Amino acid sequence: MSFEPLPHRPYPGQPPQQADPAFPGRPVPACADEPRFDAVPDRAKWRYRPRRDFWRSKAVRAGALITLLALCGLVILALVRAQTGTEGFLVGLGLAVLPVPLLGAAFRWLDRVDPGPWRNLFFALAWGACAAALVAIIANSFATRWIATATADPSSADHLGASVIAPIVEESAKAAAVLLLFLFRRRDFTGIVDGVVFAGFTATGFAFTENILYLGNAFGEDQASHTGGSTTAATFFVRVVMSPFAHPLFTVLTGIGFGMAALSPPGRRLRRIVFPVLGLVLAMGMHALWNSSTLFGPYGFYIVYGAFMVPVFGLLTWLAIWSRQRELRTVAAELPAYAAAGWLGPAEPLALSSMRARATARDFAHRTFGGKPAARAVAEYEAFATSLAFLRHRAYRSPGAMGPAPDFAAREQELLHHLWERKPVAAPALLYAAGATGRIWIPPQFAPPHPHVQHAQYVQYAPYGQQAPLPGPAQYNPYLR
Repeated sequence: MSFEPLPHRPYPGQPPQQADPAFPGRPVPACADEPRFDAVPDRAKWRYRPRRDFWRSKAVRAGALITLLALCGLVILALVRAQTGTEGFLVGLGLAVLPVPLLGAAFRWLDRVDPGPWRNLFFALAWGACAAALVAIIANSFATRWIATATADPSSADHLGASVIAPIVEESAKAAAVLLLFLFRRRDFTGIVDGVVFAGFTATGFAFTENILYLGNAFGEDQASHTGGSTTAATFFVRVVMSPFAHPLFTVLTGIGFGMAALSPPGRRLRRIVFPVLGLVLAMGMHALWNSSTLFGPYGFYIVYGAFMVPVFGLLTWLAIWSRQRELRTVAAELPAYAAAGWLGPAEPLALSSMRARATARDFAHRTFGGKPAARAVAEYEAFATSLAFLRHRAYRSPGAMGPAPDFAAREQELLHHLWERKPVAAPALLYAAGATGRIWIPPQFAPPHPHVQHAQYVQYAPYGQQAPLPGPAQYNPYLR
């Protein structure tokens, strides 16, 4: 990595720093006044893009996927409407959409440490709602009819289709989305949290389409029997109120398998195959147990729900939150090396390893440095710093790490450049957040008010012993001169 051989000048308010002896053999580029970032191939756009084959180009893949999902959406729309009728379809659509925002918000919250692009989540949701649902409807219907014809026993064919065929077909169709993201969005698929989030969005989309079908059919039964909506209400309570997490819970096991494969060292190819397959098998098994609960007697559903589904849901929720906290610990462990080299302020690794401090920094920037653009700049700074920490962790500290990849220098310089561009706004915001959330402590300072500030109250979060008034409309801002 090549940089201007200029003497290091600390960021305003930052004391001079020396190389951190805790990182021997892991060099970090020194921060100069105007670093060149020579390893980045396209300096005009500042977007690192390794050379790709034509069939892997972004435009070709995006066009093919959009076309495929649009066609699947049209076909599944026609099939569901044919089974439920127009009225049933509209009622099912209105009721099935209710849990989607809640589930999506929960999975997005889990991904807040290192948020990936929205396009990945939209793809997963669309795949589950369109492609996976279409495959499931066609394959399940065909398999059930074939078994009924072969055995001349439609009742046993329905039970076998629900308890064996449906789990295999549906979980395989949903797993295809996670597999595609694992293969073609590898940079955004870095661990267990990403696997859980991608699998959760895929299953949420699938459950949405399936709920339209079930609720629409229930509404049709109520209309035919004039029961006043009791079947629709019961179906809504079971599928939307009691078990909205059922499909996400199954597919999350597949996502965890792919997440463990993403964490595997490059030389352990067997793990990259075994973990996803094992996760898929467990997802199929749990799905089969859930669908077979009615075979265990009148209380079988409640027994499986209370004795198995709820504990597994709690265990997987704990695992997902623990993985998120593990990501924050990775940020806290890796970023001090860049702080020692002058790229970050001393307090920034502490602030960036706390979700509360991150939110406080964005709020401070919004109030002090210019509204939404400033808050967005701080959010981008946090995301790029997190990606930088993960990049370094995978190269040096992850189990079985083989050292930097061939594109490590270019990727590192790209991320450092993005940090450099946003530092004037993000650095003071993160410093304030570190103090406001108790990540660091700075003794209170008192001084006469600034001439431009009327009756200003002074806070103890002044950087490095300087006096700083609370943010307000008339506060003097050295970064907006």
